[in-house]
Amino acid sequence: MTDDSTPPTLQFGWEEWIALPDLGVPALRAKVDTGARTSALHAFDIETFGPAAKPKVRFTVHPIPGRDDLVIPCSAPIIDRREVTSSNGDKELRYVISSTLDVNGQSWPIDITLTNRHGMASRMLLGRTALKDHISIVATDRFLQPELNYDVYHTARMRQAQPNRALRIAVLSREDNYSTRRLVEEGEKRGHTVEVINTTRCYMAINALAPEVHYDGKRLPRFDAVIPRIGASITPYGAAIIRQFETIGTYCVNGSAGITASRDKLYAHQLMARAKIGMPNTAFAASPRDTGNIIGLVGTAPLIVKLLESTQGKGVVLAETRKAAESVIDAFRGLKANFLVQDFVKEAAGEDIRCLVIGGKVVASMKRTGAEGDFRSNLHRGGSAKSVRISKVERDTAVLAAKVFDLNMAGVDLLRSEAGPKVLEVNSSPGFEGIETSTGKNIVGALYEQIESRVRPAPIRRRKT
Repeated sequence: MTDDSTPPTLQFGWEEWIALPDLGVPALRAKVDTGARTSALHAFDIETFGPAAKPKVRFTVHPIPGRDDLVIPCSAPIIDRREVTSSNGDKELRYVISSTLDVNGQSWPIDITLTNRHGMASRMLLGRTALKDHISIVATDRFLQPELNYDVYHTARMRQAQPNRALRIAVLSREDNYSTRRLVEEGEKRGHTVEVINTTRCYMAINALAPEVHYDGKRLPRFDAVIPRIGASITPYGAAIIRQFETIGTYCVNGSAGITASRDKLYAHQLMARAKIGMPNTAFAASPRDTGNIIGLVGTAPLIVKLLESTQGKGVVLAETRKAAESVIDAFRGLKANFLVQDFVKEAAGEDIRCLVIGGKVVASMKRTGAEGDFRSNLHRGGSAKSVRISKVERDTAVLAAKVFDLNMAGVDLLRSEAGPKVLEVNSSPGFEGIETSTGKNIVGALYEQIESRVRPAPIRRRKT
């Protein structure tokens, strides 16, 4: 009787086609070298990350010799670090990872060291510890197993075949609040390394060849993605830091232009008007002589007078009569403050809808109701929230509003009016506590799914310079 668990014998020549599915490498030519103990993979940009107790390594692979423009980003836990002596006697300390080796439908785990094999004909060296007992070597031949093809790197299926590699993510935030803690917690639960970076402690080296972001005296490492949580008070500097990450080539969930535009309430309303998005009638003027005209453009009292720099309901005043509106406007002008005047949507009755848009989809929505006697529905001011179903028109309006600012994540605030949904504001750094609590949905998990889909791509073709 034969043991069905024993795999059939494989014959290897001195060079064979293999696959490393755990790393997202479906085709690679490997040199078989029984004189070498450990296998070695040709890797670039080798960099460690993660906690000291469970360190990981990230690196890139150029699977096709002579095609440095084709790049596969990889990551794996570090299982060891070994001193390896090359055939010419040079010693090198290398990181060791474990990965599945796949040949002709058979798979088994092997240890792999990472090293730069630039100039070597083979991108992979198979050492004797990777060769199982059922493998026989025919040193005079090559490609005794089925040959693979590099064309696989140019197929549409390549993106779906990529493994869920661990990512290194930066959260730009100055606050230790619910949203920041959830971003760290959810990211680490998904196997990523998440680092909170205080935006104001970053500084930049601005040059054409090697732009960098520094932090507390050191150059920041290469991040896969940046999640901006930029406070309104530091918008200009925060946007500059994000621009620097964009220059480096880091994926930023929300770009600097979108954040800047959404924070400028006057410009934001102009952009939404251009896109024909419904919003309350709005007027703005710089001259104090235009007080009467600006009120007339909006309509009759009651009116909303809103500072351009207002956040969380601060600097937003309800003027119930024309005389009150004139007094508030004169007071704001006396402070040399910039403000908008808007009509008051009575039928909203102190309620608004917060739609959380991620990756062009509304992933959750809640109805916010102001505290008793307060027309503002902000949760920071004592308002309450509950989950709500929204109409297709409301959903489409929220998605379009986020798209106008090119924001991959946005909190879009709507009022329900007799004329349809009206957008109050598009928030580029929406909080997660209220909407996760009221809807019971894992909003941060949805955000990470969007990030993973963007930075776990099929092989990257770098532009040749």
